[in-house]
Amino acid sequence: MSHRRRPAVRGGRPLLALLLSAFFLVGVCAATGIAWDPLSAGAAGSRSAPAADVPWSAGPGDAPGPASSPPATPPPTKGAAAKGNPKGATDTGAERPTGALPFDMPQPAALRSGEAGKKLVFAHYFTPYPLSLDNAGADNDYYTRNYLNPDGESGKHGKYGGLLRDRPLPVAPKSGDWEFANLQQEVRTARAAGIDGFTLDLLSLSGKNWDRSNLLMAAARSVDPAFKIMLMPDMTSLKTDDPGVLAGAIATLADASSAHRLPDGRLVVSPFKAEEKSVAWWTEVIGILKAEHGIRTAFVPLFLDFGAHSGEFAPISHGFSEWGSRSYVGQESSTRDVQRAHGMGKIWMQPVSVQDARPNQGIYDEAGNTATLRATWTRAIEDGADWVQLTTWNDYSEGSQFAPSLHNGHAYLDLTSYYLTKFKTGSWPKIVRDTVYLSARTQFAHADPTGDQSLVMSLRKGSAPPRDRVEVLSFLTGPGVVRTTVGSAQDSHEAPAGIHSELLPLKAGTSAAHVVRGGKATAKVELPYRADHTVEVQDLQYYAATSGREP
Repeated sequence: MSHRRRPAVRGGRPLLALLLSAFFLVGVCAATGIAWDPLSAGAAGSRSAPAADVPWSAGPGDAPGPASSPPATPPPTKGAAAKGNPKGATDTGAERPTGALPFDMPQPAALRSGEAGKKLVFAHYFTPYPLSLDNAGADNDYYTRNYLNPDGESGKHGKYGGLLRDRPLPVAPKSGDWEFANLQQEVRTARAAGIDGFTLDLLSLSGKNWDRSNLLMAAARSVDPAFKIMLMPDMTSLKTDDPGVLAGAIATLADASSAHRLPDGRLVVSPFKAEEKSVAWWTEVIGILKAEHGIRTAFVPLFLDFGAHSGEFAPISHGFSEWGSRSYVGQESSTRDVQRAHGMGKIWMQPVSVQDARPNQGIYDEAGNTATLRATWTRAIEDGADWVQLTTWNDYSEGSQFAPSLHNGHAYLDLTSYYLTKFKTGSWPKIVRDTVYLSARTQFAHADPTGDQSLVMSLRKGSAPPRDRVEVLSFLTGPGVVRTTVGSAQDSHEAPAGIHSELLPLKAGTSAAHVVRGGKATAKVELPYRADHTVEVQDLQYYAATSGREP
C-alpha cells in the first residue's frame, strides 16, 4: 500500500476542501524559497516536507521577522496550544530512569555487536522540528505561539487549525551553543532507546535546514562515534536536476565520520522517493561521487511505489525501502516486499510507524491506538527485514513522531524499545516489572470543530475505519487486575502475564489505569488530557502515557 495517496474529501465540505487545497498548492510558504510546480503537484496528500505540494513553514531561522521574538504580552492561546502542559513536563536529557521499561534494556554495545549489530534501526530525522526553534521557554516559544496556535505566523495556518497538534517535549533554555546542545540531547535519547542512528532528510542544500543537517552530523560524532547518520536526499523537496550538485552536497556531508558506511567503507545513500529521478540520473550521481570525490556508494533507494520500480533500480542498488502505510490494516504486503528484495539479493529497510495525521494536508490514517506501532514492528521482525526505519523521529506536521513529545511523553519510544530488542537479538525480552501504556484521542473521530478551521482531515483510502477507543496496553510479570477510569466510567478487567491490549469506549474526561495484584497497586498511569465532544480545532492524533515514567 503506497503511503502517498490523494485524500478522499470528507463529507459536508467537498467544494470548500478542494478550493482550499488548490489555494495552498499555489500559495507556498515564502520561507521555503521554492516555487510551486504544477507538473509535480500530483503528490498532494504526501509527506509534509517543504515541497511545492504542501503548506509548510521553515520556522524563525529561515523567515526572520517580528514573529521570531516573543511578544511582550502573550496572546490568548487556541487549538493545541490551549491544552498547555498540565503536568509541567520537560525533557532534561537525563539518562533513562531505572524502571522506565517493563524489561531490562541491553546496553548499546550489546545491541551493536554480533548478530544484533547486523540488524540496524534508524529513525527518520526531519530538520524543521528540533527540540527548540528559538531557545525560549515553552510557555511562549515559537512552537507555542506560531505552530500550535491557529493564529500563529500571522494566521497563515488558521485554515487547518494551526500547523501542528504536538511538539517536542519542552526543554529549558540553554546558554552557549544551544542548538548544538539540543541536537546532542536528541542523539543521546535515540541511543538510549537502542536506535543505531538517524536517516537524515536532506530538504535543501542551503539555508537553515542544510545548516542543521551539518550540525547534526557533528553532534552525533561528539556524543557517540558509533551513532550513524544515513543520508536521505529528499527528492520531493530538492529541486536540482544537476547530478553533480547533489553529488557535491553528499560528499560534503560524507566528510563527517558520523556518515553511515557499510563495513567495506561504502557510503550509504538512501534517497526519499528515488523514482523522482531516472536510473540513468542516479547512475551519474554515483559515478561522480566515485570519480570526483573518491566515494564508493551503497545505494538504498526508498520508493513510494516499490513494486513499480524495484526491477529497474536493482542493478545499481545495494538494497531497497518503501515509506509504507500508517494504519494497522494491510501490513501483510510488507511480507511480499521483503521477499522480493531478498530474492534479488538486496537488503530491505522496513518502515515502522506510530500514526499519521496531517492537518495541513487534510488527511489522516486510523492508527488504532498502538495497533499500528505493534503491527509494523511485528512485520519487520517476522518477515526478516535487515534494517528498520522509524517513520518518523520528529515530523510533527505528520503527527508521526517517536521522539519524546508534549502529548506522548516517552511512551511510544519506550514501547518501541521492547520490539527493537527482539528485532536485534532474536529473543523477546523478559518482562520483569509491571508497566501499563494508556492511549486515546482527546476528541471523537467525527467531531466537527467549532472554530474557524475550514480544512478538516478525512480518512485516507485503505485505512482502518475510525474508532473511538481508549487502549490499556499492559506488560505484566504475572496475571493481575487492571482497574480503569475513562471519564465517569470505572471498570476492571483481568489481564494475563505478558502483553495484553484492552479496548474501552472513549468518554468525555480524562483516563487512568492501575494494576492490582495481591491487593496492592503495582503500576499506575494517567492520561491528563481531557477528551471532549465539542472541540474548537480538529486533532486526530492519539495521546499516550506510560506508568514507567513520572507524570
